[in-house]
Amino acid sequence: MAFTLTVNGTPHVIEPGEGEEDIPLLYVLRDTLRLNGAKYGCGVGQCGACTVLRDGAPVRSCLVPAASLQGRELTTLEGLRAPDGTLHALQRAFLAEQAGQCAYCIPGMMLTAAGLLQRKRSPTEADIRTALDANLCRCGSHNRIVRAVQRAATELAK
Repeated sequence: MAFTLTVNGTPHVIEPGEGEEDIPLLYVLRDTLRLNGAKYGCGVGQCGACTVLRDGAPVRSCLVPAASLQGRELTTLEGLRAPDGTLHALQRAFLAEQAGQCAYCIPGMMLTAAGLLQRKRSPTEADIRTALDANLCRCGSHNRIVRAVQRAATELAK
């Protein structure tokens, strides 16, 4: 049965194939909509590579059936931008801090941080570390990522 998903402000009619009624959001994003920001990491919601925002809150897209999100606003890395259409403060900060080494985790890290900054404009370092705790980075870029989120928070607070 067809359903509509609103992704990055654009509605999309999704028509799952037979036996795909419970298809995870991750596959709809990557295979149907060709939005490749969310990554397949572990497939069980433990690494954070597939994180997107659902109504501003981080969610693991590998776990959530796409059809259950009808009527919700979804944001992927491709939809993360400043109000004027330029790079979002987080994107600028991640570049400035050279926060991505292999960058496989970065979409999930950025969207988790974006969700945090929507809820809390001036997070402490502890707030940032707690929010990002469930997002894995195998390259060891955590300290640069935390600094990038702090930089973005400072910019957004101006």
